[in-house]
Amino acid sequence: MPRASQACRYWIACILLAVAIMSPWEPGPAAQPKNDHFSALRQRLIADGFPAESILQLYSRPEVFVEADGVSRFFIHSEAKLNYAQFSSPESVAKAQRYLQENMAILSAAEAAYGVDKRVVTAIMLVESQLGTTSGNRSALNILSTLAALSEPGFQESFWRVIPQERRITRERFDERVQRRAEWGYRELKALLRYAQREGIDPTAIASSYAGAVGYAQFMPTNILAYAQDGDQDGRVDLLVHADAVASIANYLKRHGWQPGISREKQEKAIHAYNPSSYYVDAILKVAELLKG
Repeated sequence: MPRASQACRYWIACILLAVAIMSPWEPGPAAQPKNDHFSALRQRLIADGFPAESILQLYSRPEVFVEADGVSRFFIHSEAKLNYAQFSSPESVAKAQRYLQENMAILSAAEAAYGVDKRVVTAIMLVESQLGTTSGNRSALNILSTLAALSEPGFQESFWRVIPQERRITRERFDERVQRRAEWGYRELKALLRYAQREGIDPTAIASSYAGAVGYAQFMPTNILAYAQDGDQDGRVDLLVHADAVASIANYLKRHGWQPGISREKQEKAIHAYNPSSYYVDAILKVAELLKG
């Protein structure tokens, strides 16, 4: 079938690209990988104040590599093509209702602390991570390092080749987007490294979506630093803990204008800050309304 054939060609291209750009890594703090696409990135991080030895050690580890598939998906992502209707199905709403009841204590605590409707927080948890049952299976470090490394022209060319032909944007638009997204990826990478250092987490162990979003709340690292909260008061911020994820979502919405009793228009504005998609905003508010029963 034509679609299956196109998909096969795409995955073969991804595999060939990965083989070409991922190579064995030598141990030791100053090891230099073959086909090293992170060389300029390492130097940039060091120039921005990250300890040289730590950066060289980190990027010499075998689990740190170019994430070809994840980042290529990031360039063809379209909110309009996502199936947000699935979240307002009777089955999904029933699951969200059970989550609301089972986690009433932490949701009510967050509502009391931040003034954000617990049903809205539950709806966001549903859409972002299926109520904390999934949070992404990629490496945030690899995703964001790969995005940041795309500031290199040769590396950009490699990624252009693996984007499926039938879903490509124009080369002009790709060239325009790639620089902007590479800079965005670099900012998020720096935030990820700072978060990992602050919390004493191995940065290679932080899982994410293909866009680098972390945890049940699916926060980008800059938002973790700015808005994430220690909901269970254990002295750590871990977005794979429900109390932390719930408190972080509530705090984010509060900081973007949510207050008890605000108008629908202001609710939409606060949620739009979380995800700038009208489809997303409508889905969240629809699920929250259905949770009222």
